[in-house]
Amino acid sequence: MGANETDNCIHSRWFCYGLMEYFFWIGLFLIVYTYIGYGVVLYALVAVKRRLSGKRHVPYTEPSSLPSCSVVVAVYNEAAIIEAKIANTLALAYPQGKLHYFFVTDGSTDECPLLIAKYPQVNLLHTDERKGKIAAIHRAMEQVTTDIVVFTDANTLLNADALMEIAKHYADGKIGAVAGEKRVYSGKEADASAAGEGFYWKYESTLKKWDSEWYSVVGSAGELFSIRTKLYEAVPPDTILDDFMISMRIAEKGYRVVYDPKAYATEMASENVKEELKRKVRIAAGGIQSIVRLKGLLNPFTNPVLTFQYISHRVLRWTITPVLLPLVFVSNGMLYLKGAGDLYTVLFYGQLFFYTLACIGFLLERKALKIKATFVPYYFCVMNYAVLAGIVRYLNGRQSAVWERAHRKHETL
Repeated sequence: MGANETDNCIHSRWFCYGLMEYFFWIGLFLIVYTYIGYGVVLYALVAVKRRLSGKRHVPYTEPSSLPSCSVVVAVYNEAAIIEAKIANTLALAYPQGKLHYFFVTDGSTDECPLLIAKYPQVNLLHTDERKGKIAAIHRAMEQVTTDIVVFTDANTLLNADALMEIAKHYADGKIGAVAGEKRVYSGKEADASAAGEGFYWKYESTLKKWDSEWYSVVGSAGELFSIRTKLYEAVPPDTILDDFMISMRIAEKGYRVVYDPKAYATEMASENVKEELKRKVRIAAGGIQSIVRLKGLLNPFTNPVLTFQYISHRVLRWTITPVLLPLVFVSNGMLYLKGAGDLYTVLFYGQLFFYTLACIGFLLERKALKIKATFVPYYFCVMNYAVLAGIVRYLNGRQSAVWERAHRKHETL
């Protein structure tokens, strides 16, 4: 090999390492921004807004002035818990004569319809054919005539004032939907799925609170959310994340979706990480479907603030960031082996330590052992693996809109 060829080879190698460094830092920035940086930026924006305009307070609304409301619950084979759900729902505080209840049990093959039929206050809708949750919601919405509608899941219990806290926001005509808080109850002995899921939802709740205060929440959880009835738009029957799509269609129209943690739904954590993974893969597939169908939200010229929140809080998590995690680790390892500098060494061993904790969490979870320091890294990795699996499932067309129930812990709330 001649001198020129040797020089070209050296230059080419340095060029490749240079590109790898650029890729590493861009990838690392996106990962940190997605999971930490956006929260920091959002908090700073909210702090500035509070200083300039003062913290926003929801005005007091006389109970007699609250809008009429319907509670819609889609149910599928929940006989074991349905009477507890009905008792919880009927005990919710709201002005007399302004609240209606709709329970839809389409396709249920257990005693759910018979148990619900015992309660004359509840409107029971039932057909033998199971078409999925969104089809059940569509059927209920054809019967709803109230000003607002609240959706909640059969396996969650609401706090007594949840509806009152939600309804007061609708005094502001710019608000089209209100999301409540999801709380995960893990029982006395939290395992990896419970502790990880609980930590995730606490962090998510904080982000949602800041999102709402800055401008709008980007999506609602089906455990508890509400909309102005007149803004309801029937989404396609194959929609996977119906709650997310319904609320974001309203945001697309220029209305705000606000978040109120004083209205909350509590549910048991998934029975184990395998059950939580099943749920997360479905959500990830639905996330990709939602991004495809909500293309207008990616246009910053329509509503730049909402686009910024949507991309930062949702799109990055559901697309590029989970792909970057292994690529950044590999590129960091190659730069470390090349001896690119002490900083790369520290970052590589930091990542190695984090993923080692995740692997230990995986092994201990299989042996039913509990070391809490491993729970969050393990859940974080499971969550991002689920996104990759969900992307593949969506692209292969293998994700049904019909929910496959995740088994949850049996301890009483």
